[in-house]
Amino acid sequence: MDPHLLRTFTTVARLASFSAAARELGYTQSAVSQHIAALEGDLRVELLTRRPVAPTAAGARLLEHAGPLLLRLDAARADVLRLAAAPPGRVALAASPLSVGPRLLAALPASGVTLHVLSPAQVPAAVATGGCDLGLVDGLAAISDPLRLPDVAPLTVTGVAEEPLAVLLPAGHPCAGRAALRLDDLADARWIDAPGIGTAPPGTRTALRYEGTDLHALCALAAAGHGLVVLPLRVAQAAGAGVAVPLTGSRLVHRSELLSPGTPTGAAAALAARLTAGSPYGI
Repeated sequence: MDPHLLRTFTTVARLASFSAAARELGYTQSAVSQHIAALEGDLRVELLTRRPVAPTAAGARLLEHAGPLLLRLDAARADVLRLAAAPPGRVALAASPLSVGPRLLAALPASGVTLHVLSPAQVPAAVATGGCDLGLVDGLAAISDPLRLPDVAPLTVTGVAEEPLAVLLPAGHPCAGRAALRLDDLADARWIDAPGIGTAPPGTRTALRYEGTDLHALCALAAAGHGLVVLPLRVAQAAGAGVAVPLTGSRLVHRSELLSPGTPTGAAAALAARLTAGSPYGI
């Protein structure tokens, strides 16, 4: 299957337009049509309806495969080019919002680093495809268990830190005066789903979905009563809004991991060493 044809197909499906796909890809509209026809001829099945432009059942199934396939190709290209390049003097670091904490702040050099704050789901792809030299990602995990990361490419993963958790409640919540809480105590509570920050505990009922990476906005929503959020204890206590109550009786912790496309070199190696110095969570 020609990856150029596959990339054209995914672009047409995403934009629902042959002409818009042609403009984005820099092709003529007839070339885009030829790409789609060639791909359909190769697979011997119709992938898109034309009026309106939309994936057929077979096209929808192909889209499920296309994203990971194209990402792996981009990752392979970046990996080869990275090996051929001289060690860079600057470092591009992708970090999820909750991983920007004291360890990262202490490890950053005075200059030479570009910090990209991305959602946890975006960090592995940014490292795999060469957009960033290193990635710092976080999430909820059982004690000493690795995070469940998307399989975008072979990446070196090193545990950096594990922290206790707290739930952020509005000041008037019935549990706001408790010294500690178990997740079972909040079985009927409503939560904020914030995938861009990555705080929702598994199996919880969401009241509001927050699409963003602004931690201050998320804490303000929780403090205003729009739903509860689980955060690292240090973050919840420093939120300046709502009431932070530590979670107890659970094996869940907030875990941070460092991602690299192999063995870092140059300035990236120095930053990686500072980030993982003294960490007992190497995996």
